[in-house]
Amino acid sequence: MFDTPPPSATALVDADDAAVAAAIEGWARLTAAADAQRLGAIAELADRRLREAEHQDWACDDWDAAAAEVAAALNVSHGRALRQIDLALALRDRLPAVGAMLRAGAITTHTAAVIVDRTALVEDSEALQRLDAAISERAANWGPLSDYKLKQALDVWIDRIDPGALRRTRDNVRSRDFVVGGRNDDAATTEVWGRLQPTDALRLQQRLTAMARGVCPDDPRTLAQRRADAVGALAANSEHLKCLCGNPACSAATDDGRATGVVIHVLAETAATRSAPDPLIHGDGRIPEPPAPARPAASPDTAAASCPNPAAPPSPTPVAAPDTAAPHDTAAPPSPAPGPTPPALLIGGGHLPAPLLAELIQQGAQVKPVTAPNPNPENRYRPSAALDTWIRLRDLTCRYPGCDQPAVTADIDHTTPYPAGLTHPANLSCRCRKHHLLKTFWDGWTDIQAPDGSITFTTPSGRRYVTKPGAALLLPAWDITTTPVANGRPPDHGPGRALMMPKRRRTRAQSRAAYIKAERAHNDAYVAERNEPPPF
Repeated sequence: MFDTPPPSATALVDADDAAVAAAIEGWARLTAAADAQRLGAIAELADRRLREAEHQDWACDDWDAAAAEVAAALNVSHGRALRQIDLALALRDRLPAVGAMLRAGAITTHTAAVIVDRTALVEDSEALQRLDAAISERAANWGPLSDYKLKQALDVWIDRIDPGALRRTRDNVRSRDFVVGGRNDDAATTEVWGRLQPTDALRLQQRLTAMARGVCPDDPRTLAQRRADAVGALAANSEHLKCLCGNPACSAATDDGRATGVVIHVLAETAATRSAPDPLIHGDGRIPEPPAPARPAASPDTAAASCPNPAAPPSPTPVAAPDTAAPHDTAAPPSPAPGPTPPALLIGGGHLPAPLLAELIQQGAQVKPVTAPNPNPENRYRPSAALDTWIRLRDLTCRYPGCDQPAVTADIDHTTPYPAGLTHPANLSCRCRKHHLLKTFWDGWTDIQAPDGSITFTTPSGRRYVTKPGAALLLPAWDITTTPVANGRPPDHGPGRALMMPKRRRTRAQSRAAYIKAERAHNDAYVAERNEPPPF
């Protein structure tokens, strides 16, 4: 099938449409085959790391150690690396015929992942072999299927061979969740989605609608925009949504906490904090009409309900306080670069355009400059509050390759362990708890930090990966290079080091077995009810 690769894109310039479509199909098959080889290599590495499995009760166990190497090699998150190991081992050990189809390019990697997920509750080896054979014989002939239809086709065979292993959707309540993620940088928004119980969903809908309708008629936002903003007010423990009409006499213009009620760190260049709000980010996008002629003064009873001149935004009045930050000392702010004002960075989130930052400052958010750290090491283990803040703003995320856990929830780690390693910015970095445990308790991992904050990681396999601080990538105008330090040689680890590793209440294998047992118990009851003869 792959003796002759499909033609390259440059060779298709003069080809007809059929040849171009055939090339797309051919490269898709080659991509699937390459994915299969990658998964095979992942399975081999995982097998070597998991063969002994001597640390099953560690909080950072053998699976985590293996996933850390995979994550570094693929530059993906720790969770995604774990899922890749699961998929690789399942295609090699549980469903080898399906794995062979992927190597041949007969199915896509996504289809293989759906098959593995759908058959996860099958425990009997004979049933698993029959399913593997049945699916591999038919999957290539199923043709293009949506995820829903693919799952239906798989469930037909699972129900025939091992009905207790069906992953039923009748218990949707148990899968409820509410997720905040999926940053949309182009729109400067963040997607949220989830599944709620019907009563909770109705209460939330009613509450958001009431808050959205609680502003005066001159608020420039649409009803949909006000509902979205009401979620932020709820998160700030507010009972109402602030009106943006611009009239100080409006009774609904009181603070709703979205800018002042909680501390949310924003990293921005000085120019971004001096921008003006954009009045067109609210409403339906049409340019506002000029202000109407002056009207007679309203009585005290009606002034709050009818606010004139909604198109004129109030002037921004930034003051100094700690919940937004600019990475330059105000004594010598850098000259802004030509071109549009760069966006701010929402620590733990996405980008925040300068006009939105200006609106937050206008509503009460305050600005505090970030000063350069002391060039001399601090004579203690825990960094000072100022140094702690500077390290988190410099790194933005965990510094391990592929990890994007926010720095605000990470540990501050001495690259060369204290006291041989000094408490100094050139020896401090952010690590999420999982990767902090990995570095502290697992042998074979080394890291070297440079004065510019870059870190070179070496894995037990001898591979090297270099990561840069987040600020170096996203705010290149900020000089984060510090003086170098002379760290000492750390002592060898003592024999009792492993005793300090946090332990799991249940091993990963025990948790998986308990999950499968519970799911199959639900399914067995359903199957017994389905097979019970009618009472007549």
